[in-house]
Amino acid sequence: MSLIEMNGIRKKYVCGGGVVNALDDISLTVEEGEFISVVGTSGSGKSTLMNMLGCLDLPDGGEYYLDGRNVFSMNDRELSEIRNEKIGFIFQGFNLIGELSAIENVELPLLYRKIPRDERRYLAENALKRVFLEKRMNHRPSELSGGQQQRVAIARALAARPRIILADEPTGSLDSNSGREVMNFLSELNKEGKTVIIITHDNAIANRAKRIIRICDGKIAQ
Repeated sequence: MSLIEMNGIRKKYVCGGGVVNALDDISLTVEEGEFISVVGTSGSGKSTLMNMLGCLDLPDGGEYYLDGRNVFSMNDRELSEIRNEKIGFIFQGFNLIGELSAIENVELPLLYRKIPRDERRYLAENALKRVFLEKRMNHRPSELSGGQQQRVAIARALAARPRIILADEPTGSLDSNSGREVMNFLSELNKEGKTVIIITHDNAIANRAKRIIRICDGKIAQ
């Protein structure tokens, strides 16, 4: 069985008195170790698809099997567990907590998994070293550049050793040099066996992936 299997996924939203088909009969298969980009313009449905892939939202219909498990049969606790154990998230806005240092931000998902303190610190330190931030571990987000903040977010995604990395517009808030740096990190993770899925509107970023899925008006167009 494939790592990810989606069949006939549908999601509607009520917007401005009308109904928007955010996802309209989406079927998608992802194998272990793939590097995929999902490309689409604003409003195409790509971010809604990421929310489904990441078990952050549930559809109105269809089937989703993640590593052989039926996602839609899970309760909230089981969904939270599968997010924490199997998926690492990277967002355009970094989603770091301003009051926490870089290493504390990286440790946070490990705390939710009830990993002992010494092991949390070890995993967080190693993850930050991977992204060359060993000298900035005790700095808060406001003391870091945008590229450094995104590297903290990558370290946070890495620390729990997930099988899947989901990145939503990971370079959207960065300059071109920092963006290339982030994409190089993601490429390296894929070479190490991680399944990487990038959501983007940028064709140059999409072309770094090994498979491109284009989505338009809630449907897979290519």
